Amino acid sequence: MTKQEFNDALLGFLDTSPTPFHATRNITQMLENAGFTRLYEELSWELEEGKRYYVVRNSSSVIAFTYGKRRDYVVIGAHTDSPNLKLKPNPVVKEHGVVKFAVEPYGGLLLNPWFDRDLSLAGRVHYLGSKNVIKEVLLDFEKPIAFIPSLAIHLDDKANKDRTINKQTDIAPIIQTGEEFDFQVFLKERMAKEGVEDIEEIYAHELSLYDTQKARYIGVKNDFLASARLDNLLSCYVGLLVMCSVAGDAPFMFVANDSEEVGSESVAGAAGSFFESVYKRICGSYEEFAKSVRLSTLVSCDNAHAIHPNFPQKHEPSHAPKINEGVVVKINANQRYASSSKTVARFLNVASGLGVKTQSFVTRSDMGCGSTIGPITATRLGIDTLDVGIPTWGMHSIREIAGVDDTYDLYRILLGYAHT
Repeated sequence: MTKQEFNDALLGFLDTSPTPFHATRNITQMLENAGFTRLYEELSWELEEGKRYYVVRNSSSVIAFTYGKRRDYVVIGAHTDSPNLKLKPNPVVKEHGVVKFAVEPYGGLLLNPWFDRDLSLAGRVHYLGSKNVIKEVLLDFEKPIAFIPSLAIHLDDKANKDRTINKQTDIAPIIQTGEEFDFQVFLKERMAKEGVEDIEEIYAHELSLYDTQKARYIGVKNDFLASARLDNLLSCYVGLLVMCSVAGDAPFMFVANDSEEVGSESVAGAAGSFFESVYKRICGSYEEFAKSVRLSTLVSCDNAHAIHPNFPQKHEPSHAPKINEGVVVKINANQRYASSSKTVARFLNVASGLGVKTQSFVTRSDMGCGSTIGPITATRLGIDTLDVGIPTWGMHSIREIAGVDDTYDLYRILLGYAHT
């Protein structure tokens, strides 16, 4: 696969994955096309040597793995969720001649970029179908149905000085004028377009707003990728392609967890039981599981902070990654990243063998450091872990920027683990 082919497909994956549910569906479809067999946690497993499998939990997290004789796994970890605005359970607000949605911020998102954008809605809905059966459907309205208008500068003379945003009152998206609006009818009409007709009652929803602007190349030389949800669907895509490329007898796993942006403590998050449960069932006994964990390595892939050319003072001078200058190894003395000299050495060995550049990131000592699934999984399982990522601008914005070279280089390095 060439760099151009790789990045073209990445753009398509980003555009068709507006929520973790859609991302997981796309991932599982690609796994199916690559010959993986689906397993279900609630059923017994009969694993066959040389075959490849995957498991889904909560429709938002997925684990894929090979089943061979070796148990010294390379595990690629990522997360399916991104910061966004989620609808509240009773979202309709009618006032001042318009209908608005009540929303709640999910994760640590930058709020300012959400103003004056063409927003759509996607997620999942649970409803009562015929024969008293509760069913689930994924929805994506696709077209712009909402926007959050900025307050005109004439009415806010501090807009360019010290503007703050109230999460309760300032970010309610407007969807129409007039007050004739029924949310149940609104959802049912869209569900009908998805072929759902036997709707007795809509019970609950998990719906999020997203920017309808497509992912694309930008820059005079197309150096950059611009998109929503680069953090962390970019890593999901890379890990998925590597997983689909390895043979059934190569000890590989791919873990894409939900809930990372809110601390990972959920049924589908890295702090939950999903990965550990699947891993133990693969090994068959606790003795084999314990041995496998100590033979294996987790490469946790999550975006890294590229040095911002307009704010260079926000970076530690000797550890300030540049876009398109290499994949970033993330290190923190206080274990906010789980990289150790042991895991870093192996990663650098693979990269140097391929002639691929790398960089390192350490946050300034006078600033806080974010974290990811690496330390959480390392703590829960006791697996040697490395935290790496693609240098990115605008992390947690509605539109983020990464480099076309770095994305492909991460793919090459992770694929290289299959041959070490």
